[in-house]
Amino acid sequence: MKVWIDGAIVDGAQARVPVTDHGFLYGDGVFDAMRAYGRRVFRLDDHLARLATALKAVHLQVAGGIPHLRDVVQVTIDAHEHPDCYVRIIVTRGEGSLGVDPSTCGAPRVICIVDDIKVFPPEALRAGIDLVTVSLRRPAADVLDPRVKSLNYLNNVLAKREARARGADEALILNQAGLVAEASVANVFAVVRDELLTPPPSDGALAGITRQAVMELAASQGMRVAERSLGRFDLLGAAEVFLTGTGARIVPVRTLDGEIIGRGRCGPRTEALIAAFDALVRA
Repeated sequence: MKVWIDGAIVDGAQARVPVTDHGFLYGDGVFDAMRAYGRRVFRLDDHLARLATALKAVHLQVAGGIPHLRDVVQVTIDAHEHPDCYVRIIVTRGEGSLGVDPSTCGAPRVICIVDDIKVFPPEALRAGIDLVTVSLRRPAADVLDPRVKSLNYLNNVLAKREARARGADEALILNQAGLVAEASVANVFAVVRDELLTPPPSDGALAGITRQAVMELAASQGMRVAERSLGRFDLLGAAEVFLTGTGARIVPVRTLDGEIIGRGRCGPRTEALIAAFDALVRA
């Protein structure tokens, strides 16, 4: 692991953040996660555009702006041993007093972490994962817009913990209306009557970069693709269900709440999209 912090690149074990940094104290900050292939980030411009909007949403300004963050990402990737890697760029409010008032903070702190990643074991990706509907609900947009990737992921963390405690691989999170929002750190897709459906961001889903790429790939393969509100009933009746995310890429779902989805394995549409996505990121 390599980490860019305070203008220097260090090994992960040497990276330190002051305890008075408001990112540590209050989760006050934002981040974005990316994947690099051959030391080139997949859709870097899209990731940085999303990060720029998140910075505006929480009223943070970084010296040098997005061009500076772009340089930080690349030099940290170049310092990492492996050319295929996971990248996380973080911007905190910076150091301040022991109080939530952000005006006590100085300059924002930029951190970039580059490491290898495996979200699920290979056998799970082949056979499909087990999904359970967790008790926690996704907060509404007027509480905190889910499109802001803030440093406070407690809702996601607790959802993942509940799923693992119940013997499942991943959590299905519903919103306050009982509609599908997303998984703990992934978007949800369902193949229903030869149509590929995914919840709109207004239902509590992050507008994922991998999500967008998969929608484009599916359309290029002749599938009808639509953003549509989904419930558990829709997923249980789907021919195929899969998740998408930067870390996991495309992950087939085998069961939901103990019930088998479709044929209980990676379906043909999912397989075709996995192959097409792999070709896309390698291009």
